Amino acid sequence: MARVTVEDCILKIPNRFELVLIAAQRARNISRGEELTVDRDNDKNPVVALREIADETVSLGELEQDLIKSLLRAPEPEPVEEEVIDLIATDENIFGVMDVNDEPLQDAAGLEDLSPDDIEAAIAAELAGGRR
Repeated sequence: MARVTVEDCILKIPNRFELVLIAAQRARNISRGEELTVDRDNDKNPVVALREIADETVSLGELEQDLIKSLLRAPEPEPVEEEVIDLIATDENIFGVMDVNDEPLQDAAGLEDLSPDDIEAAIAAELAGGRR
């Protein structure tokens, strides 16, 4: 790239990082088919973009807005209602969780006779046994 062209651009855009971003955006716009505002003179798109910036033949504000639009990311799409319904457990007990409509287990007979203290002690014993 011609040093003279870059030095001319620094007078228009003092921040070199911003200059690179703006010139790259203009080069992409040229690649997409936008009209050139200077003669190409057998130069590649980045050099043409720098020459346009140096000659002030392009609007820096519009280039900056194009750059911002290109850097924005689209938000994640919301799941479709059908997909959400598919994630909800159906009547089939596939997760091992008792469905609200299911009957209580019959083989747990006699548990209703336990006091809350007995249930608490059984839970504590089970937890203590699992920590070993």
